[in-house]
Amino acid sequence: MSQAHNPKQVAGYAAADLIQDGTTVGLGTGSTVWFTLVRLADRIAQEGLRVRGVPTSEDTHAKATKLGIPLATLDEVEAIDLTIDGADEIDGEFRMIKGGGGALLREKVVASISRREAIVVGPDKVVERLGTTFKLPVEVVPFARAVVSRAVKELGAEPLLRMAADGAVFRTDNGNEILDCHFPEGIADPEALELALDAVPGVVESGLFLGLAQVCVIGHPDGRCEVREK
Repeated sequence: MSQAHNPKQVAGYAAADLIQDGTTVGLGTGSTVWFTLVRLADRIAQEGLRVRGVPTSEDTHAKATKLGIPLATLDEVEAIDLTIDGADEIDGEFRMIKGGGGALLREKVVASISRREAIVVGPDKVVERLGTTFKLPVEVVPFARAVVSRAVKELGAEPLLRMAADGAVFRTDNGNEILDCHFPEGIADPEALELALDAVPGVVESGLFLGLAQVCVIGHPDGRCEVREK
C-alpha cells in the first residue's frame, strides 16, 4: 500500500526548488506556501542559496523571519523575479480566486511586479469555473461596506461580511474589511466582473487574479507533482 502524501507539502517543496540563486522572490500567504518557506530555509542553510524575499502579509513576514529567510520591502525592490503563492481556486486558463487568508491586496501588488508567478495548490483547488467551490473575497473600506454590498448584489452575488475567530469583524493587514461573495452559478465572465468591481467606489481590491500566473504546481496525495506552464 502506497504512503499518502500531503499535496500541499509536495507542491510547496517543488515550488521552492524553482528558486534560483541571487534572485528576489515574492513570498505568498497560506498553508501551502508555508511548505515553500520551510524548503527555502533548508536550501539557504544547506546550499548557501542567496535570495531576498518580499512577504505578502504580516503572517508570512513573521514566519519567514523566524526561519531566517532574508527579507526586503517594496521600497527596496522594483521588480520580483519569481513569486510563489497559493490559490483558493484556479481554472484551466490560470485565472484564480485568492484572498481566503485575507492578504489579497498585498498579494496582487507583489504579483503585479513579478516577472513570473508560480501557484502552489492541491488538486482540489483546480476548477472548471471560478466561484463554484469558493466565495470571492472583496476587500472594502469599512465606511463603504453598505454601498459595496448593494453593488455586489446587483452583480448577482450574495455578500457576507467576514468575521474573525473571536467574533469581531475581520480586518486585513491594511485595516479594511472583506465581503465574501457567493455566486450561485459560479463566475461566468471573470474579466467583466473584475472591471465591474473595480468601478465600485469603496472597493479596494477583489480576489480575482487574472493574467498574473504562468506556472501551476499541483501536488497529489500519491506524491506526484504536476507542473503546468502557461
